[in-house]
Amino acid sequence: MGYMWICIKAMLEYLNVEVVVPPPSSKKTLLLGVKHAPEFACMPLKLNLGNFMEAAELGADTIVMAGGCGPCRFGYYAQVEHAILRDLDYQYQLVVLEPPQKHIGELLSKIKHITGRQSWRRVINGIRFGYHKAEAVDKLERMAHYCRPRETKAGTTDRALQNALKEIIAVAAPEGLPVALNRAVDIMKAVPLEKNRPVLRIGLVGEIYTLLEPFANQDIERKLGSMGVEVDRSIYLSEWVNEHLFLGLVKNTRNSKLAKQKAVKYLRHFVGGHGLETVGSTVLYAEQGYDGVIQMLPFTCMPEIVAQSILPRISSELGIPVMTLIVDEMSGEAGLVTRLEAFVDLLARRKQTREVLA
Repeated sequence: MGYMWICIKAMLEYLNVEVVVPPPSSKKTLLLGVKHAPEFACMPLKLNLGNFMEAAELGADTIVMAGGCGPCRFGYYAQVEHAILRDLDYQYQLVVLEPPQKHIGELLSKIKHITGRQSWRRVINGIRFGYHKAEAVDKLERMAHYCRPRETKAGTTDRALQNALKEIIAVAAPEGLPVALNRAVDIMKAVPLEKNRPVLRIGLVGEIYTLLEPFANQDIERKLGSMGVEVDRSIYLSEWVNEHLFLGLVKNTRNSKLAKQKAVKYLRHFVGGHGLETVGSTVLYAEQGYDGVIQMLPFTCMPEIVAQSILPRISSELGIPVMTLIVDEMSGEAGLVTRLEAFVDLLARRKQTREVLA
């Protein structure tokens, strides 16, 4: 799921657990998943299934995956994927980490099972290390979002981001992370920019996997950046970890509480996944003066379908254009680019008209 592997790998290797990182998700990954997954399962299940099959080829024998509860089907995807892999004769051991709000004792026992004889003190330090790497990665991604539409030479931001991430990836112990982050930030700051260039601002909302995984969303952040758009995601990895694993104990970071409060006028019930956050974040982006909002969701995602039905009302009442993009294994890049170009052109003309009238 995007750069999540950087944080998980760092945490587990700090605890002396051997980690196998699957290749980046690709067409091959998706085709493997599509071949063996239920037809109407969402794209994240199919990609994860392909990830596990590719990881097995590299020697992986244990799956560690999050669980869940509520209307979203993600809560039983680990079991479904494990059953499919077992039928295909993959000899995987499955470890499902259930949400701490519901199963704190079970979660702690699973963590102990994964980490073996490591002391709880070292386990906590390892989790903290992984979280700080997530914060660092999110900081660099936000800098890239700012730089892309303002770079003087196309592609310099993406190259700088990859070099900056290498600094973070290379850190093997917590004490080395601050210095590495400073070097990474300096790399991003060195990108030549035209800071006064007029840009559009678009908020990205929707299902977390589709937002964070570039292959699933067809690199929408890069595409929008090349069109002169500064993007902001409603979900960043460190924020999600803080809220769902640390239960919001880390302060001075954005959480979904405000978004859920903003959603109450339009949606008063928990619908699973990030449906409430999608609705509330769209309201927040409207209040913050963003030019538009794009909702990303995988085909058949029930929570986001509920949110999608509400977004036209928010768009009408708050005057912010909203576009929904639904992705699956049949999605094509050309069609996505055409829709993005049309939406960005609409926003640019709308903004220009408003400035003339003002």
